[in-house]
Amino acid sequence: MLTRREMLAGSTTFAGYALSVDTVLAQAIKTDTDGIVAGDQAVPIGDYQMPVYAARPASGKDHPILIVISEIWGVHEYIRDCTRRFAKAGFCAVAPELFKREGGVGHIPNVQDVLKVVLAQKREQTLGDLKAAADWAKTRPNVKASAIGVTGWCWGGSTVYQVAATNPDMKAAVAWYGPPARPYPGASGPVTGFDLAKDIKIPLLGLYGETDQNPKPEDARRLGELVKQHNPNVEIIVYPGAGHGFHADYRPSYSATAAADGWKRCNDFLNKNLRA
Repeated sequence: MLTRREMLAGSTTFAGYALSVDTVLAQAIKTDTDGIVAGDQAVPIGDYQMPVYAARPASGKDHPILIVISEIWGVHEYIRDCTRRFAKAGFCAVAPELFKREGGVGHIPNVQDVLKVVLAQKREQTLGDLKAAADWAKTRPNVKASAIGVTGWCWGGSTVYQVAATNPDMKAAVAWYGPPARPYPGASGPVTGFDLAKDIKIPLLGLYGETDQNPKPEDARRLGELVKQHNPNVEIIVYPGAGHGFHADYRPSYSATAAADGWKRCNDFLNKNLRA
């Protein structure tokens, strides 16, 4: 049986995936660039050039902007592919590489070493870089600069709560199995999604798995109830039998049924709230 490294070295099938992800399976969806403009870009933030992967429709106008936030693995092939999928759905999608300042994580083979980088990152830096990505997206051709949404998976999903609560430009948010109890270290101490629930005033859709342990369904529902205390535009979906990472088509956790339904709900939700 081939090892993970042998597969990476010997087959283009696995090219572009982070070293520390689960074994990449052949079921991974591959989205072409027909009808879209896609590629690597750089967003200037002072003297720093933040890498982003951006994809948008090649024609038309007034395309809503969508900020796409990765898992802890950074902007690897799955995130790029999802960004292209959103472009084909009519969005100007931008996926910022949020761990590059620390040297990036895609080349790190050990998950614990990846987590050391990701979980130590200051909240202010993450939110500042995401705001810079959104501001840059407003300057792209044929976008609707007033219509900006945010989505993300796992760590990116929990980061969605942080963005939804703090960036006034956001008009809609979709979180995929992001743990609301995850603390983000900041200047005034750690901040969780639960802490910020009172500040989420925009439409929020949360997509979770019934058998997930982080977050557990009760955490997802608790977050929804906290947000609903002041914001009625919240929907929490828990998929029966699905676990963590059910949308990650390159991993064994993938659930085709839950992933397809979640993708439709995500796009319908974003269209409803960003195209009015």
